[in-house]
Amino acid sequence: MEFDAVLLAPRRARMIEQGFWHDRTINDELDACVAACPDKRALTAYRTETGEVKRFSYRELAQMADRVAVGLYRLGVRKNDIVACQLPNWWQFTLTYLACSRIGAVINPLMHIFRERELGFMLKHGQAKLLITPKVFRGFDFEQMAGSLQHSIPELQQLVIVDGDGADSFEALLSGPEWEKAPDAAEILSANRPGPDDITQLIYTSGTTGEPKGVMHSANTTMANIIPYARRLHLDAETVVLMASPMAHQTGFMYGLMMPIMLKASAVLQDVWEPKKAIEVIRTEGASFTMASTPFLTDLTRTVAENATPVPTLKTFLCAGAPIPSALVEQARAVLGTKIVSAWGMTENGAVTTTRLEDDDERAFTTDGLPLPGVEVKVVDIDGKTLPPGEAGSLMLRACSNFGGYLRRPHLNGTDADDWLDTGDLARIDAQGYIRITGRSKDVIIRGGENIPVVEIENLLYRHPAVLQAAIVSYPDERMGERACAAVVLKPGQSLDLAGLVEYFKSNKMAMQYIPERLEILEAMPATPSGKIQKFKLRELLQQQLASA
Repeated sequence: MEFDAVLLAPRRARMIEQGFWHDRTINDELDACVAACPDKRALTAYRTETGEVKRFSYRELAQMADRVAVGLYRLGVRKNDIVACQLPNWWQFTLTYLACSRIGAVINPLMHIFRERELGFMLKHGQAKLLITPKVFRGFDFEQMAGSLQHSIPELQQLVIVDGDGADSFEALLSGPEWEKAPDAAEILSANRPGPDDITQLIYTSGTTGEPKGVMHSANTTMANIIPYARRLHLDAETVVLMASPMAHQTGFMYGLMMPIMLKASAVLQDVWEPKKAIEVIRTEGASFTMASTPFLTDLTRTVAENATPVPTLKTFLCAGAPIPSALVEQARAVLGTKIVSAWGMTENGAVTTTRLEDDDERAFTTDGLPLPGVEVKVVDIDGKTLPPGEAGSLMLRACSNFGGYLRRPHLNGTDADDWLDTGDLARIDAQGYIRITGRSKDVIIRGGENIPVVEIENLLYRHPAVLQAAIVSYPDERMGERACAAVVLKPGQSLDLAGLVEYFKSNKMAMQYIPERLEILEAMPATPSGKIQKFKLRELLQQQLASA
């Protein structure tokens, strides 16, 4: 794969001079852990459906990383090849990334909610050479889906099935044979290590174009975010990180996979969010930090209160992905005894702003935090003029952790000659420098921290035989932050109900989390004189209906 990460080289000298890029990779960090604390618990992974608990010391983690790396090399994976990984938070996910890094391959994390529609596009666009997937997870046959997709993707040469029972299983190909002891293993592992500016991660994000965009990150860009993030939150080697947010998101990947290794700390993975199980895991493992979206905090707070099972070790819960209600912060502080931190970020940068542990609790529900060191933000008007504190406008940022660009989409990079990135979000900045996201110019709905690609869903909805006009808009939800509603004008004589709409999307292999959960049939769409649908009026109409219900 040839990567067009055009945003890296022009700022390298400045980032090094300013001390934001450290020219280290995850290989250096893992090796340092083995040298300093080889027998310390590095990773604990809980499997909900099987009850399995798998534990690795740092010595064992590095040994398995070497083993899987040589195994991947035996399968033809070379430097800059894409290894797609559609796994839940299983130990095989962590080891796949570490193994890729050993031989200079690039991991492409894929959400396990993706089905043929989303997955097919991403695998083709990224030209993945190898796909690692479960055999079955939560009742869905991933092996069958992967096999059907492989026929239409010439570049996809190999499938590896976790829990598989054949010759293509993860154990048979990668984790079982002692590949690290092979005569050529040392040469393979030493000759193919990537540099800090090589692409290490390709991760897709949804935007306004209707197609996912492949975000390219290097070790320098990811670590430039993780280091100040950990320092601000006072995280160190004694921290035990619970990660139930998917590692196929930047939240899980950067702060549940990479950060614990960089801190010489311990990571605990939970593959299925179940609050009672989370409480058990926190108490058993002594988890002290976690990061997740608002529904996770809501569930955990309610369950702790209902079951009278305290979680005294959990010192900090960083909540991002949707605004945090003030009542939830107050309740969580009282029930959990945990400091609630709010944050805002992007796949392209990781966390951009966070509140501080020293801040009053009020900051967590009135702001989205201060920029991390190495990050600059400004709010501008339609002409690009910087606005004074308190005025809302377009949010721009310039960050040491800014991505390398969108794979084969450099025209969408959105970064100007001075490295300012147009986030696509609207915000205001107060006199103390705290930001508050006030809206999104991107046409994306965030449901429980998951971005819903509105344009893609609308395009599919317009192909429904009963639909004349369609628009997808958000409506507020206490638990998920937002949910999606389909507003539809029908063709004469046609009918449509919610059950039929859901079945239509399912038949088109749409991920369940993307399917609208409400349907409104309208006689006509509110529109401008030029015919553009006025979504703000649809939202107002929807809010009125919800209020009167």
